[in-house]
Amino acid sequence: MSAPMVGDEPGSWPVAESTDLHRDHWVLALRADRITAPSGGDPFRRLVVELPGAVMILAVDAEDRVVVLRQYRHPVGARLVELPAGLLDVAGEDPEDAARRELREEAGLAAEHWEHLLTVYPSPGISSETHAIYLATGLSEVGRGDFVVEHEEAEMSVERVPFDDLVDAVLDGRVRDAPLAVGLLAYQVRRARE
Repeated sequence: MSAPMVGDEPGSWPVAESTDLHRDHWVLALRADRITAPSGGDPFRRLVVELPGAVMILAVDAEDRVVVLRQYRHPVGARLVELPAGLLDVAGEDPEDAARRELREEAGLAAEHWEHLLTVYPSPGISSETHAIYLATGLSEVGRGDFVVEHEEAEMSVERVPFDDLVDAVLDGRVRDAPLAVGLLAYQVRRARE
């Protein structure tokens, strides 16, 4: 007899009360929910960060180099090595179309081939946000179009790092951005299984 297939189980617990703690014109909101376990008991409080989700692009060129950004991230007080990425903040936009747009805007690149690698919940204890990570190959320079860089993006740099060097940097802790690590290692496993 084979083992049951492993997988997440959908279903939500009853919400007794929901209160907005922060909500404005930007994409992030914070609310406090009081939920009850299915087995009963008193409601208890859980904070929920509302975000629309994001896309990340693992762009790999013909020389097996990964396109990365170096971008300042204030909450961690560091300039991180990251994948080109962006929020799903355009209503109704397909995630792959958002990934194409973000690769152009942030790195000035287009890709001939696109493949969805995986979608993950980066922090399910506090948010339902998803990260859809795409593999992009067959890269060509196209420029950023009319995209205007500002704030942290104005100080962002674009680099190409050999794939194996980037894997080493993730595994030894020099690079700690979660979407980059997840996408890179998922792609490495996929390549090893081919």
